[in-house]
Amino acid sequence: MSFAPNPLSLTVSDPAFESWLRDSGHLYTLDTLPASSSSSSSSSSAPSASPSPSSSNKPIPTSTSTSTSQSRLSFFLSSLRTLATLISNNPLAKLQVADLAGPTPSWTRDFIGGPGEYSWPVESPQARLRVQENVRRYAKNYMFLSLLFFTCCLYRIPISLLGLVACLGIWEGVRFCIKSWEMEEKYPVLRQVMVNVALIITASVLYICYFQFALVYAIGLSYAAMLIHASLRKLTPLSKSNGSSQPKKVVKKSVRFSSSSK
Repeated sequence: MSFAPNPLSLTVSDPAFESWLRDSGHLYTLDTLPASSSSSSSSSSAPSASPSPSSSNKPIPTSTSTSTSQSRLSFFLSSLRTLATLISNNPLAKLQVADLAGPTPSWTRDFIGGPGEYSWPVESPQARLRVQENVRRYAKNYMFLSLLFFTCCLYRIPISLLGLVACLGIWEGVRFCIKSWEMEEKYPVLRQVMVNVALIITASVLYICYFQFALVYAIGLSYAAMLIHASLRKLTPLSKSNGSSQPKKVVKKSVRFSSSSK
């Protein structure tokens, strides 16, 4: 049903509407729109596909199997589009510094949640919205996961851990020498030479100890885990422990227009 335009009608852009929903705490309503529309369309098409009692004894036409194969093909193509969107999308596009300053969401209630709070995104815009908003919500959780993956990679490659400890020892020795010999004031040129030599030694040690492999593995695992969780996690309201993220009550105000006759 379409409404006729009138002078009092307002047109709100999608970014402004999305920002208002985020500020009011009702952004999760956008996540339910594609699923509700698809469910309504499937429910509306269900009665037409169900056979009538009079034709229950008749053989099923081949058009039913054709429609089933077409629906499977369309689901497969939409899944490919969703995967392409997840790969090409920038999950850090809407991340801000203020998102890292807030409290860490609960690991059990908010970050992990229940089995009913996960679903495959129906459309590409829904996947993009989930990833960008969940990255903003659980930025600190993803950072802790990245540190955990990095620690596990160092545990799996012990020589990288030894190289990292050796580099820390080298720089601690450089700092001690600069402070003890007062190089910043007396020997600034010698201090710069010592720092450059320490940089070369550090790069050589990290390269020999395969530290770059541990770093690449940790970044890849962290990015994959973030994409999988952020795309499957629904935009449900956060728990009461994060009071700043609670949805605010929407207060409806009635505006009375009065015309004064001269």
